[in-house]
Amino acid sequence: MTKFSVQGVPTLKDNYVWLIRAGNSPHVIVIDPGDEKPVIAAIQHQQLIPVAIIITHHHYDHVDGVEPFLKHFQVPVYGPSNELIPAVTHPLEPSDNLSIHKDFPSCQVIAVPGHTNGHLAYLFNDSLFCGDTLFSAGCGRLLGGTYSQLLTSLKYICSLPLKTKIYCAHEYTANNLKFSCIIEPDSIEIQQRSEYIDKLRAENKITLPSTLEIELATNPFLRCREPSVIRAAEQYTSQDLVNELAVFTVLRQWKDNF
Repeated sequence: MTKFSVQGVPTLKDNYVWLIRAGNSPHVIVIDPGDEKPVIAAIQHQQLIPVAIIITHHHYDHVDGVEPFLKHFQVPVYGPSNELIPAVTHPLEPSDNLSIHKDFPSCQVIAVPGHTNGHLAYLFNDSLFCGDTLFSAGCGRLLGGTYSQLLTSLKYICSLPLKTKIYCAHEYTANNLKFSCIIEPDSIEIQQRSEYIDKLRAENKITLPSTLEIELATNPFLRCREPSVIRAAEQYTSQDLVNELAVFTVLRQWKDNF
C-alpha cells in the first residue's frame, strides 16, 4: 500500500483544502481549493510541487481558487463531468480506479449525490475525501440533490471498512455534535466525543479526520434505524415515521433549522 500523508489547510470561514503528499516526495494533490492564497502559501513554504487538483462538487467554496491557482501552477484538474466547473480538464464519471501520478496510489471515484446532483468522493487507500456529503457528526444540506440520493450515498459510505478515515471539507464537528446530543441525549459516546472535540477547538486544533467507526456511533444521519433516533424524529414531527428515509428526511429538515 502506497503511503501518503494529508495536511489540512484552513481557508475561508471554516473550509479545509486537503493536500495529499506521497511519502517523502514533494509532490502533492490539492483537493477543493476554494481559496488559492493560503494553499499557495502552504505549498511554497514547504517547497511542494502540485501535480493535480481534484474537485468534489461545484460550489464556490470548493472551486473559486482553482483558476487563480492555475496561474501559478499548471496542473490537470479532475472533477465531476455533470457539474459546471469551467476549469476542469479531466471530467470524471464514477469508475473503479483513477491513476493521477506515479507517486500516488490509484483512487476510487465514487458517486455520492445528494448535497449536489453530481457530487463525487475519492477513496485513496483507507482515506475518503467526501467534500460536503458526509460531515463529521453530520451531513450536507440538499442543494441540488434529493433526500433519497443523499441517504443512498451515506449508506454506501457506511459499507466501507470501519477504519476508513473521513476527510470532509468543513470544520463543523462541534456544532454538529450539539445536534447529536439533542437527538440522543443519553449517548455516552456522543457526550464523550463532544467533550473531546470542544477541547480540541479550544486549542484551535483541527477535528478531522474522523473515522467511519466514530461516525456510526455518533452521527445521527448514519443511525436512522436506531430506536433512539427514530423516537427523537417522531417526537419532533409528531408523526409515526414508516421507514429509514422518512426518519432521515425529518432529521435533515430539523438540522436545516437548528
